[in-house]
Order: sequence, then C-alpha cells, then structure tokens
Amino acid sequence: MSRALSAQTLSEQDRRLVAEWAATCAEHVLPLFEAEAPDDDRPRDAIARARAFSRGELDAAGEIRRRFVAGRAATAVSSAGAVCAARAAAQAAGVAHMGAHALGAAAYAARAAGAGAAEERAGAVTAELAWQRDRMSAGVAAALRRLPPVGTDGAGPLGQGLLAAGELGSIIRELQAALG
Repeated sequence: MSRALSAQTLSEQDRRLVAEWAATCAEHVLPLFEAEAPDDDRPRDAIARARAFSRGELDAAGEIRRRFVAGRAATAVSSAGAVCAARAAAQAAGVAHMGAHALGAAAYAARAAGAGAAEERAGAVTAELAWQRDRMSAGVAAALRRLPPVGTDGAGPLGQGLLAAGELGSIIRELQAALG
C-alpha cells in the first residue's frame, strides 16, 4: 500500500530546485549567527548540504536524518537575529525532506534581518523579502506556487504550527502572495 505524500513535499526535482534558493536566503543572514558563534559551523554546514542536495550530490534519505543539526545551533546563541539565522539554515537543510521548508528558510532569514535592525524592523524585513525575490528564478517561483497556502494543509511545516503563526506566518503569506 503506498502512502499519499503531502502537497508540501514537492517532487524531488522541485525540492532540488528550491534547495539552492533556500540556501541562498539562509546564507544571506548567516553573518548574524557567525558574529555570535564564530566557531560553530553547524548552520554553514547545513547550507552547504542544502546546496549539495540541490546539485544531486546528496540524497533525501541521508538529509532527513541530519536536518535537525543546524536547528540545535540556535541554542548556542542568544540574540534573536542569530537564533533566526540558525533556524533559517536548518529550514534550508530540511528542503531535502519537504519542499515547504524553503519558505521556512526565507521567513526565518527575513525575521533574522528584521531582528538585526531594531528601529527599522519592518523596513529590514521588507528589504530582505525583496532581496530574496530578486534571487528567485522562474523555476523556483513555479515550484513554490505548487505549495498550499500557509495554514491550510496540516500535513507539514506550513500547517497549523509555527510557520503558520505570528510573524513567520505573515512573512510566508507575503511571499506566497508575491508568487502570484
């Protein structure tokens, strides 16, 4: 008996395509993490693995087992920007498992950029989202459009949990609206 996949999974081809974009989003805010924990390479390694997955050098099964490593790095730092940067890297690594994590990587990266901007938080988040969209190819946008709207499908990270709530949910809604 075969089990139906969540709409948030995406095909392996689409996951490989969006993994590179997710890695780029996470890497853009990685300096916020590295400024606080310069000797902790877990987020940088997760970004490198996401890129290797996108090139077909790693398989999904191996990455599923390792997807939480970078997320644990978030406990090694204290500033909101550094924590969100580590989580962005973890979400990028999670794309091998489920394509919806690409939107998680982008949302955490935007949140990290906003956290690092104190008084100009909203402007920094908006600027980061524009930067991300500028690096989104037509193929990535098409793949991301195949994902269900955040908060509507409970079988994955875009369901009713953390990525659908609060600022992360708002950021993902904005990204999905921009996809058309």
